[in-house]
Amino acid sequence: MLPYYLGCPSWSEPAWRGSLYPEGSRSADFLPLYAQVFNAVEGNTTFYAKPSIDTVARWAERMPAHLRFCAKLPREISHNGDLRDQLSVTEDFRRLLAPLGKRVAPFWLQLPASFGPQRLAELSAFIEPWQAGELAVEVRHPGFFAKGDEERSLNRLLHGRGIERICLDSRALFSCASTAPAVLHAQAKKPRLPLRPTAFSQAPQLRFIGHPELLANDPFMAPWLDKVAGWIEEGRTPYVFLHTSDNRLAPQLAQRFHQQLMQRLPGLPALPQVQVQVEDEVEVEELGLL
Repeated sequence: MLPYYLGCPSWSEPAWRGSLYPEGSRSADFLPLYAQVFNAVEGNTTFYAKPSIDTVARWAERMPAHLRFCAKLPREISHNGDLRDQLSVTEDFRRLLAPLGKRVAPFWLQLPASFGPQRLAELSAFIEPWQAGELAVEVRHPGFFAKGDEERSLNRLLHGRGIERICLDSRALFSCASTAPAVLHAQAKKPRLPLRPTAFSQAPQLRFIGHPELLANDPFMAPWLDKVAGWIEEGRTPYVFLHTSDNRLAPQLAQRFHQQLMQRLPGLPALPQVQVQVEDEVEVEELGLL
């Protein structure tokens, strides 16, 4: 078992057939295959649309107990006016995902860049029902990165409640001068903000948005390897998620991060490989010959 959580933005990427997943893998098998290698996944899908009850039931059936699903609160909650007006909708969403139990940990609240320091009272009221460790918050307003009273107020609020401040590192992405459409699209959508590698709880949260060339990420990952190793040595359990511009190489980047972390932490086990039982072996086993 790993001493930290590692994963990608999703598990449902058809482009991973032939790399993370075997060629010919069914989309219905992506989740259990993914969970053989990684122990966490971002819940970006829930930001754009609430899953149906049937979808949650399928996830509950196929999601292993060790996997942590960081479900984003839907944008109708985070991007739809005063957060204090969204408390009942939020509770409905938590009930919807209740069949996943402890596998949803933590929920993520991704706030828009327009959510500034003048709205901290909303955030304070919104987080009141949450227990320590149940929620992590990502802010994008420049005022929360200015190292002034406004940022200190945010940090005191979150730290006092044991709610993590998600750190998004997009430096590697913005170091890329490519004109590839996927890179330009990612650069247009992702924020470019100072780093805030906080640990307000036992589960610090990092989202690393990488360069499309794997080797180019190494100098940007190096400080994080030291930081994550330090958190683990302190007894914390960090969450680390690796992206690339179109996420085709996200699993390879996550595997590269772990390989390099193994050099910082002797004894850290290697990531498992996907194990697929071939049809011939299944038939032999069914005949009682294995």
